[in-house]
Amino acid sequence: MRSVTAAPQERQGRPEAPSAPVSQADRAYAAIQDRLIMLDLPPLEPIDEVRLMEALEMGRTPVREALKRLEGDRLVVSYPRRGTFATGVDITDLAYISEIRCELEPLAAFRAAETAGAHARAELGELADETDGLDVRSMERGELMRWDLRVHRAIYRASGNHYLEDSLVRYNNLATRIFCLFLDRMEHFDRHVGEHTALLRAIALRRPDEAEHLAHEHVVGFEKAVRAVI
Repeated sequence: MRSVTAAPQERQGRPEAPSAPVSQADRAYAAIQDRLIMLDLPPLEPIDEVRLMEALEMGRTPVREALKRLEGDRLVVSYPRRGTFATGVDITDLAYISEIRCELEPLAAFRAAETAGAHARAELGELADETDGLDVRSMERGELMRWDLRVHRAIYRASGNHYLEDSLVRYNNLATRIFCLFLDRMEHFDRHVGEHTALLRAIALRRPDEAEHLAHEHVVGFEKAVRAVI
């Protein structure tokens, strides 16, 4: 059982600060990141900056700034005189990613259940109801993956720890690329998505130990499901 001490204002749910204007580089980063995670920019393929500039209707500078950030996220890699490429999806990385997520995902779930304010928990409860009502097998891959990302990011945000959130977003993005690659071979991917319902409700109902356990089992189950189809 973890012990999390939160400031009083965190327990009551602080109002969010006004959002800063989104720069072109931020928009380019989000758009290119989505293409990389969903494998629309295939692993190991060269990144065509000109085509990205045209597709995003942006200049070279924001695209290059975005690619530099994405290199730090391990989604692209640059080589002198060769250019920039989408990183490969190496199944040997699954164990390393899962090792980190098995520690951090339960912590985020525990913190969210223990410290999130009433508004955040109500939103997670609503998200649980929406997830429970999904017809997962009729969803397109991109729609399904973005829903999975939405759920995880909502939990990370509810944890109230920005450093933890940033770390988990990075590793969840890498795990989602693996999910995308093997989704068509996974017979029970709907169960994986459905597991979010119980996890979200445990957080919404302020059951930190249950949320922690479910988050751990979710990550372990994901790794087992992928390895079963390799």
